[in-house]
Amino acid sequence: MRGLNGKTVLVTGGGSGIGRAISVRFAQEGSIVGIFDINLDGAHETVELIEKAGGKAICREVNIADYEVVKSNVVSLEAETGSIDILVNNAGWDQAIGFLDTDPALWKKVIDINYYGPIHMHYAVLPGMVERGGGKVVSIASDAGRVGSSGEAVYAGCKAGVIALTKTLAREFATANINLNVVCPGPTDTPLLKEFAGDTDEGRRIVESLKRAIPMRRIGQPEDYPGIVAFLASDDADFITGQTISVSGGLTMHG
Repeated sequence: MRGLNGKTVLVTGGGSGIGRAISVRFAQEGSIVGIFDINLDGAHETVELIEKAGGKAICREVNIADYEVVKSNVVSLEAETGSIDILVNNAGWDQAIGFLDTDPALWKKVIDINYYGPIHMHYAVLPGMVERGGGKVVSIASDAGRVGSSGEAVYAGCKAGVIALTKTLAREFATANINLNVVCPGPTDTPLLKEFAGDTDEGRRIVESLKRAIPMRRIGQPEDYPGIVAFLASDDADFITGQTISVSGGLTMHG
């Protein structure tokens, strides 16, 4: 796609699942990929995959819930690569449990990762984009943030917050030539889904019921998302900002 070759892309949660697939795609487009992940082993594996294919990648062990850690690593990555041209807020976490069975400790962990994490990333990366005269941000939210999801009350609230945050920042930074958009996956075959459903008969029934509810009759795969993310980060999407796009096999269809 136009405008991705030679750009530096920062992907959070690039050590597995959707984040890994996105990282590999940007490398295939000729981008330099920076990966922030609390799972450093997984991040190294993604770097190895990219480098074996002839691409360029760097990884850092980063807990996005800690702003000072985020800031120092953003400064370090910018010093090493010269700039961060594209930010992909992908990292996320949840635990499936009914709301009245949750507790404040769980709320805090979910909010720290899924809402404060993207806030920290925006706050650390956007100043450099403003200084350089432009950039692209794509945040991975969830259809849970658009329509709700049983057993994911706080997580869904965080993802709805990411959507609203993106729309607001898209308005604030439009004249700075910074485009911000959101991609909302539906149920996807990732470590998070496996943790959510569990390796039990009940978990397998949940996954099968999800498949039946999706018009395309399958669960999403990590490889279903990099194309739209790369497009939104490319020069082909220069006039698109503040938008929310569901990639869910038709499970949700918003006008």
